[in-house]
Amino acid sequence: MTESLYFIAILPDPPVYDRVMAFKEEVASLFGSKAALRSPPHITLHMPFKWKESKEHLLRQKLAGFSFEHYPFNIGLGGFGAFPPRVIFVDVIQNEALKSLQKQLVRHMRTQLNVFNADYKDKPFHPHMTIAFRDLKKARFKEAWDHFESIEYEAAFPVKGFHLLKHDGKRWNEFEFFEG
Repeated sequence: MTESLYFIAILPDPPVYDRVMAFKEEVASLFGSKAALRSPPHITLHMPFKWKESKEHLLRQKLAGFSFEHYPFNIGLGGFGAFPPRVIFVDVIQNEALKSLQKQLVRHMRTQLNVFNADYKDKPFHPHMTIAFRDLKKARFKEAWDHFESIEYEAAFPVKGFHLLKHDGKRWNEFEFFEG
């Protein structure tokens, strides 16, 4: 049986989507870090997990059955942040509705599908939109961080649901949207 990789995320609407994509392209052209281009701009709610393609209908059915009482809500973006020595991201302003959505969705995946999120006990949920990561050379990190740290960027977008993304062997693609 064929297994595929999936993850669950919030994808922003245009023009935020387009602007964050432009930041990813800027990192690729100026600093040689292209890995972030293999996924759409997103905020991860559930880390990647393997699932049998033959049971995709069950995954979709259980996700469609997830309910969240706080839709719609807004997410604000404010500047950039980093996890040295490789990760640079657009920072997400902390938001109780977003934290609650992530926590409830992870619990739903565990109880309904026996899928467990990667366990980062020492790292609580830190929502962000990655623009550079694993292929950003450590030697170029400071230069890239100096560049983005000085850019002012603020935006907001509404959240009405979440996306299931699927990996095709090369990149992550939007697979299905689950509206709240």
